[in-house]
Amino acid sequence: MKRRDFIAGLGGAAAWPLVARAQQALRPVVGILQSSGLYSWAPFLEGLKEEGFVDGQNVLIEIRSAEGQYDSFPALVADLVRRNVSVIVAAGAVSLPLAAKAATTTIPIVFMIGSDPVQWGLVSSFNRPGGNITGMTIIDTTLAPKRLELIREVVPSATLMALLVNPNNPNAQPQIEELEALARASGLTLRVVNVQTESDLAPAFENLVRDRADAVMIASDAFLGGMSGQIAALAERFKVPVIFPFPVPGGLMAYGISLKEMSHQMGKYTGRILKGERPSDLPVMQSTKVELTINLKTAKALGLTFPPTLLARADEVIE
Repeated sequence: MKRRDFIAGLGGAAAWPLVARAQQALRPVVGILQSSGLYSWAPFLEGLKEEGFVDGQNVLIEIRSAEGQYDSFPALVADLVRRNVSVIVAAGAVSLPLAAKAATTTIPIVFMIGSDPVQWGLVSSFNRPGGNITGMTIIDTTLAPKRLELIREVVPSATLMALLVNPNNPNAQPQIEELEALARASGLTLRVVNVQTESDLAPAFENLVRDRADAVMIASDAFLGGMSGQIAALAERFKVPVIFPFPVPGGLMAYGISLKEMSHQMGKYTGRILKGERPSDLPVMQSTKVELTINLKTAKALGLTFPPTLLARADEVIE
């Protein structure tokens, strides 16, 4: 790339602060890309506010949601690139920031994903991301074995466990292999159930009830996250204990990384970039805060009781 093209493309160190100041005067637009409607953006907006930006006042927020349809990512990204937004925020499946990175080398990108960004080629390293991209990583796939352990505490007599996965997720197979090995070592049978569309959900639960699955685990996935409300309703309808990777209204229990904390930090990073900092100078952050949420009302409806030791370890107990 020629130097004049590099500067014109907003990639130069000298150009970035000047461009940021000009964009602020024109009320910069932050384009948010989400894999599904799962996320609450209140923590993000709070982080953005702490850096001096308030939606509708001195910054505009535009949200594009794929609703779990991975093949729509490139079109959503292209739309924001055409809008020439000031920052692209990509939250959910790793395919989303990958699509954003492929579409632009000039617009700053801030991601929140559940994968290793170095392994996927998003950044050069955690400390020095390089290029126009940085963000937050929630490497949640390593927590799947703990979810198996927790649901067994609630259903100690379980012999058949089911795992709902989206086979289109690149992290699905590693989760499956790890849990299959753990289940065998624990004397359990693990039934893997593929769910690719919303219409797959009800038949999946009908089959699990027919097969007498004792409990269900939900794999970490943006599409399944977007369907969490439907999953919780089906779990209630079929009286099946389910553990989620994040808190879900009506869900029996959840164990996973705190999305609120990461979303808040993502808002702060976005604000700092709007003020002139370069993504390449902002290290990728990795969350270490894990939360256990349990729902006593749902447990009662299912005829289950949480062990006192589990209640004592919970970060949130819903009455």
